[in-house]
Amino acid sequence: MGRIAATFRRLRKANEAALVPYLTVGYPSLDLTRRLVPIMARQGADLIELGVPFSDPMADGATIQRASHAALLAGITLSDCLSVAAEARRSNDVPLLFMSYYNPILQYGPTLVADCAQAGVDGLIVPDLPPEEAGDLKAQCEAAGLDMIFLVAPNSTDERLKRVAEAAGGFIYCVSLTGVTGARSEVGEGVDNLIARLRRYTDLPLVVGFGISTPEHVRMMSSLADGAVVGSALINLVESLPEDEVILGVSEYIRELKEATAGKQPAS
Repeated sequence: MGRIAATFRRLRKANEAALVPYLTVGYPSLDLTRRLVPIMARQGADLIELGVPFSDPMADGATIQRASHAALLAGITLSDCLSVAAEARRSNDVPLLFMSYYNPILQYGPTLVADCAQAGVDGLIVPDLPPEEAGDLKAQCEAAGLDMIFLVAPNSTDERLKRVAEAAGGFIYCVSLTGVTGARSEVGEGVDNLIARLRRYTDLPLVVGFGISTPEHVRMMSSLADGAVVGSALINLVESLPEDEVILGVSEYIRELKEATAGKQPAS
């Protein structure tokens, strides 16, 4: 059993949902990314999503676009992301996910999946690679023991949900709204219906992302799904704090979010 499956199995037994924080690698600095990943793991993050900087992150809103642009200006590459993952893996067993658009993967070359496995990466999320076009990469992931994670949205058809369910590994990423990432005051309507529809086709864990920013949001998603991704709000927090307060601020934020995942009701 891989680390992702083992983590969701453990959480299910503990009646908890998964907390999945997201960081853009190299923002605001590579050193801070290296320091934050193990700290988030210690404070309760169940899986950690590492964003690979890309010049045209079309599924992401202003916050992650800004972070990705700054990381690219600083020269951050996919090799740096692998280095961050490898260092984090030496200190903990929390599943690590790369969120990357397909262009950086293609540019890196055919050894990417093998290098991810060696670095301790557990899964790939590629927002612009649909199942119909993911056959080669998915086969490489399966051979290397990585999970390929696909996304669905509230406007996904039942045919699309079934196709994703057949292709997905690890978990399915449920986008909470028909838009881009970004912290919002309310979580998108319709996510409960999306989850109910998707449950017809899969027993894989379902994790909700886009727009989740508060413990209340996490608590709400924990009652509906198997986990919640928090990205833009975390980056906004890092940006808002003085450098000497970032570690403490992120630690407290992750701890508060994780507390909101307790007491999950079993799926009907």
